[in-house]
Parts: sequence; structure tokens; C-alpha cells
Amino acid sequence: MKDFLRFEGICKSYTEVQVLQDVNLTIRRGEIFSLLGPSGCGKTTLLRLLAGFESPNAGRIILDGKDITDLRAAKRPVNTVFQNYALFPHMTVRENIAFGLWVSKKSKGEIAHQVDRMLDLIQMADHAHKKPGQISGGQKQRVAIARALVNKPQVLLLDEPLAALDLKLRQRMLIELDHIHDEVGVTFVFVTHDQNEAMSLSDRIAVMNTGKIEQIGSPAQIYETPESSFTAAFIGDTNFFDGRVIETLETDYSRIEIDGLPPALVFNDRPRALGDLVHLSVRPEKITINRERAPTPPDPISKQNILRGTVENMVYLGSTTKYWIRVGEWLVSVQEPHRHFLLDEKPPTWDDEVWLSWHADDGFMLQRYREVDEEMLTLPEDDSLLGSGL
Repeated sequence: MKDFLRFEGICKSYTEVQVLQDVNLTIRRGEIFSLLGPSGCGKTTLLRLLAGFESPNAGRIILDGKDITDLRAAKRPVNTVFQNYALFPHMTVRENIAFGLWVSKKSKGEIAHQVDRMLDLIQMADHAHKKPGQISGGQKQRVAIARALVNKPQVLLLDEPLAALDLKLRQRMLIELDHIHDEVGVTFVFVTHDQNEAMSLSDRIAVMNTGKIEQIGSPAQIYETPESSFTAAFIGDTNFFDGRVIETLETDYSRIEIDGLPPALVFNDRPRALGDLVHLSVRPEKITINRERAPTPPDPISKQNILRGTVENMVYLGSTTKYWIRVGEWLVSVQEPHRHFLLDEKPPTWDDEVWLSWHADDGFMLQRYREVDEEMLTLPEDDSLLGSGL
């Protein structure tokens, strides 16, 4: 895959509101690329600029070596699938798919051939003569995708395409989208605020925040090695401990002082100086919970971080149980998978004293700034779930 879509220094504002700030981004030919972020971060604006529905205040958009910044939307080799499908209610499925080919004045034979090909691709041949009101939400979504693909665009833009579907249908549509992409090989640019959708579907993800790109990488890179506290908090759950670097060891590890807790050891993948303020981030599933303290290894520098706490809340989720453990002033989130038949075991429950442990390689240090939005770093607590249990 080669780089063929570039955003260079893109800025966009409405009156005095700066929506995009010097965005630089490269997308490769044939990949599924997701723009991920909370509402208002600028991801949909970036998509609209690419589609030609808006113009940037500064910067350029280069597609396959051509500057399309000022090209009218109708002239761009780009099609969009909208959240509400935007199907014509008075037309049949076949007619909706054929619409773009009619506008392009293709021959009847070519239109029939291309529409049949799309109907086969989305497995809707048996519904070709139905109207949108007669098919399900998932089927409408497939028709919208087929209509967008039938003109063979170089880029397919998907703006929150699964938001109107229920959970199980969204999960099925993610598989179908991946299948359709593999069949047609078109570059997909996918906009979503749903991290699970982006992680499931994407080759790469750009995490956006307040008009800027926080990080670009594969789903695994984004999740396992976030480059900012915002990314760590937005992608999945994490525990943040505010600390200060008090020691850097020759073994590529640092020790962090945390108020009210024993010093924590963490792999020093981003070297910090002594005295630096940091967030220590540890994912809930990286932490092990036990009723008894594990024996300390003979290694003089144990790479296990160990805390003692009390079970304050728990939620049974079937395949896992999520715990909130009180450790001094800290509330630590732990997600314990059920690897064995749970009814044969006696897992920890409310008010039990437990021991928590995680390996130094499973935490990571992130630079701490005063202006970090503390709301993004708060453990998510759903009051409707707290108090549930085994």
C-alpha cells in the first residue's frame, strides 16, 4: 500500500471557533482508516472537507497526486455513506443503487450489469424490487454502501454509518463491511466516536481531540502504547495514578512515587527525568486479583507491583467480573476473566481484603500536564451497575 491521500496543514474555523488546527494526515491506498474521537473533536468536519461539502481556511488535500482542495464535490472520486442512509423512499433497492449510474448517463446494459454485481456483493438480490420502507436497518445500510460503491470511487467515506443500528446488528455489519472492503479494495475512511467499531474494523486509527490529532497507529499500537493521557483514557478503560519519577534504573525501568501507595516500577519506554510528573496508566485487565499475596520473586528488583486493598464494588459480566478495589485514597479498576468454571471457585466479593499485582511491563508512563482534562481521567462508574455481583 502506498500513501495516496494527504491532508496538509488543514485548518478550519466557523466564526471564532477553531474546529481543525493544522491537521497533517496521510492515508494509504486500500486501507480502512478510522477518525476516532468524542463529539466536537473535528472528525466529521475533516470528512466533509474531503467530500467537498466544506472548504478549509488553510491547507491542502491531495488525492492520488492531485490537489482536490478546490474541486467541487460532484467532481471528486469520493462517495459518502451517511448515518441516516439517505435512500430515496419512492425508489426500489435496485433503483437506489442505479441512481448514480443514471446521473452519469451510463448505458442500460452497463447499469444492469453493475447493479446486479452490487446486489450480489451485498446479498440483496432477493430484495431488489422492495422499497426502503420494506427492508430492515441493516439492509438499508448495505444498500447505501452499494449505491456509494457502484460508481467506483477511489475513497468511500462512512460517517457514523452504524450509529442507528442496535448492538448485535452493528457487530454483524462490521463483519460485512470488512467483507465488502476485501471484495472491492476501495480505501475506506470511517468516522466514529465508538472505539469498539474503530478497533474492530480499522487498519489504522487517528485519535482526534479538540481539532488536533493525538495519535495515529494500528489498533494494537493505540491501545497498548498510547502516547497521551487523552488517548489512554479514551481508548478503553485505564487506571491513572498521579506520580513523580524518583529513580531511573540501569535495567530500563523507572520507579514512581505515588501518594499513599508503595513506589511503582514501570518500563521506561519514554525516558523521563528525575522529578518529572507523570501519569502511570495500567489497564484493568492487566491487573491480577488474589485473596492471598503472591510470593515475592528472588530477583532483587521484582518487576511485580503489589497493592493490598478492599473490594468496594463489583459487576458480574458473564465472561469477566469487574472489580473496584479501594487502596487508600485510590479506587482501582480490575477486570478478571473467567478462565475456569466459576461455580467451582469462590471469587472475591464485597469487603474482602485482596492483593492486586501487575508486571512493570504492563504499565506505561505518560507526561502529566496541569491542563489535562481531569474528567477524561476519571474511572468510569455506571451507577446502574454498581452493586451487581455474583
